[in-house]
Amino acid sequence: MSATSLFRAEVATAMAVALVLGLALLALRPKDRASTRNALILLVFCAIAAAADTAIGTMGGRTIAGILADASTVLVGVVLIRMVGILVFRIVLPAVRVAPARIVEDLVTAGLAIAWGLVWLRLAGVDLGSLITTSAVITGVVAFSMQETLGNILGGLVLQLDQSIRVGDWMKVEETSGRVVEIRWRYTAVETRNRETVVIPNGWLVKNRFTLVGSRADASPLWRRWLWFELDLAHPPIRVCEILVKSVTDAEIPNVARDPPPTAVLMKVEHGIGRYALRYFLDDPRPDDITDSVVRAHALASLTRHNIPIASPREERLLIKDNEAHRAAQHAKEITRRQAALARVDLFATLSEAERGELAEHLVYAPFVKGDTITRQGAVAHWLYLVVSGEADVWVDAGGERNHVATLIPGSVFGEMGLMTGEPRRATITARTDIECYRLDKAGFEKVLRSRPDIASYISGILASRNTELTVRRESAETAGKRAPRGEDILAKIRSFFGLDA
Repeated sequence: MSATSLFRAEVATAMAVALVLGLALLALRPKDRASTRNALILLVFCAIAAAADTAIGTMGGRTIAGILADASTVLVGVVLIRMVGILVFRIVLPAVRVAPARIVEDLVTAGLAIAWGLVWLRLAGVDLGSLITTSAVITGVVAFSMQETLGNILGGLVLQLDQSIRVGDWMKVEETSGRVVEIRWRYTAVETRNRETVVIPNGWLVKNRFTLVGSRADASPLWRRWLWFELDLAHPPIRVCEILVKSVTDAEIPNVARDPPPTAVLMKVEHGIGRYALRYFLDDPRPDDITDSVVRAHALASLTRHNIPIASPREERLLIKDNEAHRAAQHAKEITRRQAALARVDLFATLSEAERGELAEHLVYAPFVKGDTITRQGAVAHWLYLVVSGEADVWVDAGGERNHVATLIPGSVFGEMGLMTGEPRRATITARTDIECYRLDKAGFEKVLRSRPDIASYISGILASRNTELTVRRESAETAGKRAPRGEDILAKIRSFFGLDA
């Protein structure tokens, strides 16, 4: 067999191997049929060139036949390299749980194709030394004139090798937000929710900051969304936050994650308006606006059920020249409210309306937020608190432990021993809920007590009864059997503290 015949037989064998490999890839990798089909089309051209080479050679056209033979040889080598690349990178490596970036496959395939080209040139008798020298000059000129394009190509290489961005990621770039659908050598394609494909040069992504939605540690991307509500500060902020959170947790809203749970916070206070943020996690970034709308609807409905309207920006201008009458009416209304609160307390039951009115002038409005410590055991403070709304817990510290002994409800009074006798606080009081109180100090009560010293005897009896009750409750936390102060003892302390014996 002649050398030419042997060469043609080897090319034919290579084409047969490539054909079998291509058919196998079509069956094993249906989603890569486009790449395999393109390689098979190139293989058809190889077969046509080889057939033309044989036909023209028999007719004496040796020059044209040689060109066709060279073309078929080069092409069949490229086709085989491409087929083997698909087999190794898309079937073999994933089977052993190795998943390199797609650009690695492209680089290896391109490198092998160039190596095959150099080998073929060497076999064809071309001096590679002079060729490489000439190519280096040409490469330098091309690189200088294509700096931006090469920067994008190198950027794509970097992005894929360090996996900064992966196909399927949700990303935000300036005003663009969408899913990464393709990472090419020169650009990255992002498909937005408007079904628009935004092409971003890889060089720009390497040089600038972009945001990926969700954490790589999560099985699916979780995206925290912020919804803003401006509400009147007449409503307790903690209560408003609870209502906003429950509006989400108590509803079945698609795409709203249960874990992490939603939260609500008061972010800003300005011009009598509180700016609240309701935050929840979205488990699918695509329906972001739709889900935000549904969550807002639930929140607004819940706020409406609790009589909490959306606040509107307003501007107030005082146009009344003399508003003393208005102030007096407001003050009288507040004093009436305070007198009603005092009337519900047995400690002040024997006081006349005028005396309660005198005390009401000295009451100071004192609100507390859930979790606040109102008084602390052992502290010295000469005032008492009257609970108007909300609840508070009474704690006794003993033996290094804190024990709960009582719960105070609206109408309760605490701190009366500190006001009447000056003794340190015997318990710690904390706000169980948001709580509204009035505070009365020694100076406010002293005038009434001096005008009617007999009130001290009545009050001492009530304080003795309360003190006995507190002592009984403390016995489990402190030394049992400790004698509670008697009424006459407390009366003596009251008279001494207010100087009634002088």
